[in-house]
Amino acid sequence: MEEQQTTNNKQQTLRIIFMGTPDFAVASLDALVNAGWNIIAVITAPDKPAGRGMKMTESAVKKYAVEKGLKILQPEKLKNPAFIEDLKSLKADLQIVVAFRMLPEMVWNMPPMGTINLHGSLLPQYRGAAPINWAIINGEKETGVTTFKLKHEIDTGDILLSERISIGENETAGQLHDKMKIIGANLLVKTVKGLAAGSLRETPQPSVIGHPSSDLKHAPKIFTETCKIDWNKSVDEIHNLIRGLSPFPGAFTYFDGKMLKIFRSEKEETPTTVLPGNFETDKRTCLRFAAHNGYTYLKEIQLEGKKKMGIEDFLRGYRLALKS
Repeated sequence: MEEQQTTNNKQQTLRIIFMGTPDFAVASLDALVNAGWNIIAVITAPDKPAGRGMKMTESAVKKYAVEKGLKILQPEKLKNPAFIEDLKSLKADLQIVVAFRMLPEMVWNMPPMGTINLHGSLLPQYRGAAPINWAIINGEKETGVTTFKLKHEIDTGDILLSERISIGENETAGQLHDKMKIIGANLLVKTVKGLAAGSLRETPQPSVIGHPSSDLKHAPKIFTETCKIDWNKSVDEIHNLIRGLSPFPGAFTYFDGKMLKIFRSEKEETPTTVLPGNFETDKRTCLRFAAHNGYTYLKEIQLEGKKKMGIEDFLRGYRLALKS
């Protein structure tokens, strides 16, 4: 009873600033709010024009913060003197970062308890901007989430807690994202509770104490060239690329002179004499592309200028005299 009372007191008195922008971060903010932690302010990206009408759009985190009546800051530049003064005036004990920008040292080093980050991998593996995508692209069977203290170099701070997550053979980045944001949110709440109680031990990442850099896999930003399918690769590699980039930004190839994005596929490893990159179809339910060791069956696609659809709907409505 006394321990619970102590926890409740710390939830009310510990001053926390939350920083995040997309939907992934909302799950963490919501978990902290529902657990009763004192979120004194939310920092998120400025409103931006989006969509066909270029209407000013709020970030997912801002929408949530408005709904909950939380104080919101939206700095254009994180080194802006006015923003730094606003931050200092809040007198935060702890800052939490989930899917936000890189912070300057004057920001992450400001609160006495430091700044913690939730990252979508088992650090030190997959440091970088796209850990969910790259874990699937590389054919990993498991990944995880990690909470850690921010330091100078990106994703290198001391680890607080981590939790493993299995990856299904056909699981997409979108599906893993949705699973990970919930598991990560719960881990973050557990981390804050441990920090407040003084029961967590910070563990330096292996790379800092001699982990061979050649063993580390990285998760750089995804560029257009990353998304183009190389049909000379194996069906496993192609399948992993497709699901690792689904639903965004989408792996693509070219079909009838137009970009064709592929969001869902099935693989068949079998001997074939069809040249890699050539396709075969029955014009009704099957459209498959050859790789060097089998076929990739397209299941959900989007042709340039068209909406996303299942392969049967696509073949039913497509008028090109397809190869048989």
